[in-house]
Amino acid sequence: MTGETLSYKCLSCGSPLNYSSDGKLKCSSCGNEYEQDVIKRFYDSENCDEKEFEWNKYKEDFENSKESLENTVVYICRSCGASIETTPTTAATHCPYCENEIIVSDRLKGGLKPNGIIPFKVDKKGLESKVEDFFKGKPLLPNNFKSSKKISKIQGVYVPFWLFDASLDGNVNMEAVKILHYSDSEYDITQEDYYFISMDGDMKFTKIPVDASIKMDNDLMDSLEPYDYKDLVDFDSSYLSGFLADRFDDSPDESLPRATERMKRSAEEIFINSIRSSFNNIWVKSNNMNLLDSKLKYVLLPVYLLNITYSGKNYRFAINGQTGKVVGELPISKVKQFLFSAGIFLGTFGVSTFILYIIKQFFN
Repeated sequence: MTGETLSYKCLSCGSPLNYSSDGKLKCSSCGNEYEQDVIKRFYDSENCDEKEFEWNKYKEDFENSKESLENTVVYICRSCGASIETTPTTAATHCPYCENEIIVSDRLKGGLKPNGIIPFKVDKKGLESKVEDFFKGKPLLPNNFKSSKKISKIQGVYVPFWLFDASLDGNVNMEAVKILHYSDSEYDITQEDYYFISMDGDMKFTKIPVDASIKMDNDLMDSLEPYDYKDLVDFDSSYLSGFLADRFDDSPDESLPRATERMKRSAEEIFINSIRSSFNNIWVKSNNMNLLDSKLKYVLLPVYLLNITYSGKNYRFAINGQTGKVVGELPISKVKQFLFSAGIFLGTFGVSTFILYIIKQFFN
């Protein structure tokens, strides 16, 4: 199967244009810069009048069609004519032969046009130093990690997300304890009073994000939050130029339980915080909040991805392309972990000389 592509070229030299964090499209060859509206008018962007994404309509069309997310799709680069194989979810990529920036236009139209996008605000330059700063203050890192690690090329990716709006209505049942300490002429007394608390309410939630890409690690994407949705703008394909992008492959029907669970946990925190000052400990026994009136938007959010290889293992890192927040998994030195745990345990008993003995035995 062959699909349609779109490329934005420099009006002066014809080289590929890349979207920059300052909101302009820049040519890496001759250095010319263009405002987005200039390029849009020149290319008479075919995305302008496309209908935005609507899940119920898309699901109906999808079920009645023969669309598949299992087969490779071939696209022809408009710059060099090469055939490029992509996955069925690729929305923007690079030509491996001429480095032309390619936007897979048929993945972004016909009801697949995202409802919004947060453009990249953080420039790729300087990101490695941000990652290096992330390593600081991590006492359990292996001593040779900084000198032995290999950092892959940092890649900017627009990750598909569902933003859910919904209401919760119902109650949360809790148990709580209030502890009092007092003394009389003979005894020191501790009094514990236990309470059963049921709280009713209804709450509205907006823009609860769930990543819509199966290949993205959910915990990694959750850790990148928060995004400031004041920067959410109407989708335009020119934002994708110079970056990779995927369309969703995890449906909102499959993602809604994750969003619902997040909303229910938030409701619990709100109820607990409203009575926290009156009790010493509070436990949730049951959550009977029901989801009402769920709605969604399909958006693309900016993420930088990189892999760090150390001691034969890959560690994936992500950087919020709007705020610069860095998240990822780090290797842990088993020696340092053992000594740290032993130090805390033995420190409880004040046996510092024994810690020194353990250290000598460990390294001898």
